[in-house]
Amino acid sequence: MRMRQTWTAIRALLILTVVLGIGYPLLITGIGQLALPAQANGSLLESDGSVVGSAIIGQSFTDADGNALPEWFQSRPSAAGAGYDGGASSGSNYGPENADLIAAIGDRKTAIESLDGAAAAEIPADAVTASASGLDPHISPAYALLQVARVAAARGIPEEQVRALVESFIQGRDLGYLGDPTVNVLRLNIALAKLG
Repeated sequence: MRMRQTWTAIRALLILTVVLGIGYPLLITGIGQLALPAQANGSLLESDGSVVGSAIIGQSFTDADGNALPEWFQSRPSAAGAGYDGGASSGSNYGPENADLIAAIGDRKTAIESLDGAAAAEIPADAVTASASGLDPHISPAYALLQVARVAAARGIPEEQVRALVESFIQGRDLGYLGDPTVNVLRLNIALAKLG
Protein backbone atom coordinates (compact mmCIF):
# COMPACT_ATOMS: atom_id res chain seq x y z
CA MET A 1 0.00 0.00 0.00
CA ARG A 2 2.76 2.43 1.00
CA MET A 3 4.80 1.60 -2.13
CA ARG A 4 1.76 2.22 -4.34
CA GLN A 5 1.22 5.67 -2.76
CA THR A 6 4.90 6.51 -3.18
CA TRP A 7 4.87 5.64 -6.91
CA THR A 8 1.63 7.61 -7.38
CA ALA A 9 3.24 10.64 -5.72
CA ILE A 10 6.40 10.31 -7.84
CA ARG A 11 4.37 10.05 -11.07
CA ALA A 12 2.28 13.09 -10.06
CA LEU A 13 5.47 15.02 -9.27
CA LEU A 14 7.00 14.16 -12.65
CA ILE A 15 3.83 14.98 -14.59
CA LEU A 16 3.28 18.28 -12.77
CA THR A 17 6.96 19.20 -13.20
CA VAL A 18 6.76 18.66 -16.95
CA VAL A 19 3.36 20.36 -17.36
CA LEU A 20 3.78 23.29 -14.96
CA GLY A 21 7.57 23.63 -14.86
CA ILE A 22 8.29 23.27 -18.56
CA GLY A 23 5.10 23.24 -20.65
CA TYR A 24 3.32 26.21 -19.06
CA PRO A 25 6.36 28.56 -19.16
CA LEU A 26 7.00 27.60 -22.81
CA LEU A 27 3.33 28.22 -23.69
CA ILE A 28 3.27 31.64 -22.01
CA THR A 29 6.63 32.58 -23.58
CA GLY A 30 5.31 31.57 -26.99
CA ILE A 31 2.12 33.60 -26.55
CA GLY A 32 4.20 36.60 -25.45
CA GLN A 33 6.51 36.27 -28.45
CA LEU A 34 3.58 36.05 -30.86
CA ALA A 35 1.28 38.67 -29.36
CA LEU A 36 3.71 41.26 -27.91
CA PRO A 37 7.26 40.47 -29.07
CA ALA A 38 8.81 43.85 -28.21
CA GLN A 39 7.40 43.84 -24.68
CA ALA A 40 8.25 40.15 -24.15
CA ASN A 41 11.87 40.91 -25.04
CA GLY A 42 12.22 43.87 -22.67
CA SER A 43 11.03 46.79 -24.83
CA LEU A 44 14.62 47.43 -25.89
CA LEU A 45 15.44 50.65 -27.72
CA GLU A 46 18.26 51.04 -30.25
CA SER A 47 20.23 53.98 -31.49
CA ASP A 48 22.65 53.65 -34.40
CA GLY A 49 22.27 49.86 -34.30
CA SER A 50 23.14 49.46 -30.61
CA VAL A 51 20.78 48.79 -27.73
CA VAL A 52 20.82 51.83 -25.44
CA GLY A 53 18.19 50.86 -22.90
CA SER A 54 14.60 49.82 -22.32
CA ALA A 55 11.49 51.92 -22.85
CA ILE A 56 10.12 50.65 -19.54
CA ILE A 57 13.17 51.24 -17.30
CA GLY A 58 14.36 54.74 -16.44
CA GLN A 59 18.02 55.62 -16.61
CA SER A 60 20.33 58.38 -15.56
CA PHE A 61 21.67 61.12 -17.82
CA THR A 62 24.38 62.35 -15.47
CA ASP A 63 28.16 62.34 -15.31
CA ALA A 64 30.22 60.06 -13.05
CA ASP A 65 29.75 62.46 -10.14
CA GLY A 66 25.95 62.46 -10.52
CA ASN A 67 25.75 65.94 -12.05
CA ALA A 68 23.08 66.42 -14.71
CA LEU A 69 24.42 66.55 -18.26
CA PRO A 70 22.90 69.77 -19.67
CA GLU A 71 22.59 68.47 -23.23
CA TRP A 72 20.15 65.71 -22.20
CA PHE A 73 16.65 65.72 -20.76
CA GLN A 74 16.82 64.54 -17.17
CA SER A 75 14.82 61.65 -15.78
CA ARG A 76 12.79 61.52 -12.63
CA PRO A 77 14.95 60.97 -9.50
CA SER A 78 15.45 57.33 -8.51
CA ALA A 79 15.57 55.71 -5.08
CA ALA A 80 16.39 52.26 -6.52
CA GLY A 81 19.77 51.29 -5.12
CA ALA A 82 22.37 53.80 -6.26
CA GLY A 83 19.85 55.04 -8.85
CA TYR A 84 17.97 53.19 -11.60
CA ASP A 85 19.18 49.82 -10.27
CA GLY A 86 16.77 47.20 -11.61
CA GLY A 87 18.01 44.74 -8.98
CA ALA A 88 17.00 47.11 -6.18
CA SER A 89 13.70 48.45 -7.46
CA SER A 90 11.92 50.35 -4.71
CA GLY A 91 10.88 53.74 -3.51
CA SER A 92 12.38 55.37 -0.46
CA ASN A 93 9.21 54.73 1.58
CA TYR A 94 9.75 58.07 3.29
CA GLY A 95 6.61 59.79 4.51
CA PRO A 96 5.86 63.44 3.67
CA GLU A 97 7.18 64.61 7.05
CA ASN A 98 10.48 62.71 6.84
CA ALA A 99 13.42 65.09 7.30
CA ASP A 100 15.61 63.21 4.78
CA LEU A 101 12.91 63.39 2.09
CA ILE A 102 12.29 67.09 2.75
CA ALA A 103 16.04 67.77 2.52
CA ALA A 104 16.36 65.73 -0.71
CA ILE A 105 13.45 67.60 -2.29
CA GLY A 106 15.02 70.92 -1.28
CA ASP A 107 18.38 69.90 -2.76
CA ARG A 108 16.75 68.74 -5.99
CA LYS A 109 14.76 71.99 -6.29
CA THR A 110 17.93 74.03 -5.79
CA ALA A 111 19.73 71.97 -8.44
CA ILE A 112 16.88 72.41 -10.96
CA GLU A 113 16.63 76.13 -10.20
CA SER A 114 20.34 76.44 -10.95
CA LEU A 115 20.41 74.12 -13.97
CA ASP A 116 17.21 75.21 -15.69
CA GLY A 117 16.79 78.73 -14.30
CA ALA A 118 13.35 77.82 -13.01
CA ALA A 119 11.55 79.29 -10.02
CA ALA A 120 10.72 76.77 -7.28
CA ALA A 121 6.99 77.23 -7.91
CA GLU A 122 7.43 76.14 -11.58
CA ILE A 123 9.09 72.82 -10.72
CA PRO A 124 6.65 69.88 -10.98
CA ALA A 125 6.55 67.25 -8.24
CA ASP A 126 7.93 64.47 -10.46
CA ALA A 127 11.14 66.46 -10.94
CA VAL A 128 11.99 66.24 -7.24
CA THR A 129 10.41 62.97 -6.04
CA ALA A 130 11.20 59.37 -6.96
CA SER A 131 8.51 57.00 -8.18
CA ALA A 132 7.38 53.99 -6.17
CA SER A 133 9.61 51.64 -8.21
CA GLY A 134 12.51 54.06 -8.60
CA LEU A 135 12.63 52.99 -12.26
CA ASP A 136 9.95 55.17 -13.86
CA PRO A 137 11.02 55.95 -17.46
CA HIS A 138 8.54 58.83 -17.78
CA ILE A 139 8.36 62.44 -16.69
CA SER A 140 5.49 64.87 -16.90
CA PRO A 141 5.19 67.13 -19.96
CA ALA A 142 5.62 70.09 -17.57
CA TYR A 143 9.03 68.78 -16.44
CA ALA A 144 10.11 68.04 -20.02
CA LEU A 145 9.07 71.50 -21.21
CA LEU A 146 10.88 73.09 -18.24
CA GLN A 147 14.14 71.61 -19.59
CA VAL A 148 13.72 72.78 -23.21
CA ALA A 149 15.68 76.04 -22.94
CA ARG A 150 18.69 74.38 -21.26
CA VAL A 151 18.84 71.47 -23.72
CA ALA A 152 18.45 73.77 -26.73
CA ALA A 153 21.22 76.08 -25.49
CA ALA A 154 23.57 73.18 -24.66
CA ARG A 155 23.07 71.67 -28.12
CA GLY A 156 22.91 74.90 -30.11
CA ILE A 157 19.49 73.96 -31.51
CA PRO A 158 16.62 76.47 -31.80
CA GLU A 159 14.39 76.31 -28.74
CA GLU A 160 11.25 76.02 -30.89
CA GLN A 161 12.63 72.89 -32.54
CA VAL A 162 13.36 71.24 -29.19
CA ARG A 163 9.94 72.26 -27.83
CA ALA A 164 8.25 70.74 -30.91
CA LEU A 165 10.23 67.53 -30.36
CA VAL A 166 9.07 67.33 -26.74
CA GLU A 167 5.47 67.96 -27.74
CA SER A 168 5.66 65.18 -30.33
CA PHE A 169 6.69 62.74 -27.58
CA ILE A 170 3.88 63.54 -25.15
CA GLN A 171 1.86 60.37 -24.60
CA GLY A 172 -1.78 60.84 -23.60
CA ARG A 173 -3.60 59.15 -20.78
CA ASP A 174 -3.84 55.35 -20.99
CA LEU A 175 -7.19 54.35 -22.53
CA GLY A 176 -7.98 58.06 -22.71
CA TYR A 177 -8.65 58.49 -19.00
CA LEU A 178 -6.12 56.59 -16.83
CA GLY A 179 -3.16 58.42 -15.33
CA ASP A 180 -1.60 61.61 -16.61
CA PRO A 181 0.13 62.49 -19.88
CA THR A 182 3.82 61.52 -19.86
CA VAL A 183 7.05 61.78 -21.84
CA ASN A 184 9.40 58.80 -22.13
CA VAL A 185 12.82 60.31 -21.43
CA LEU A 186 14.95 57.71 -23.21
CA ARG A 187 12.85 57.84 -26.38
CA LEU A 188 13.01 61.65 -26.28
CA ASN A 189 16.79 61.66 -25.82
CA ILE A 190 17.30 59.18 -28.66
CA ALA A 191 15.32 61.48 -30.97
CA LEU A 192 17.23 64.47 -29.61
CA ALA A 193 20.55 62.85 -30.49
CA LYS A 194 19.38 62.53 -34.08
CA LEU A 195 18.67 66.27 -34.23
CA GLY A 196 22.31 67.07 -33.64
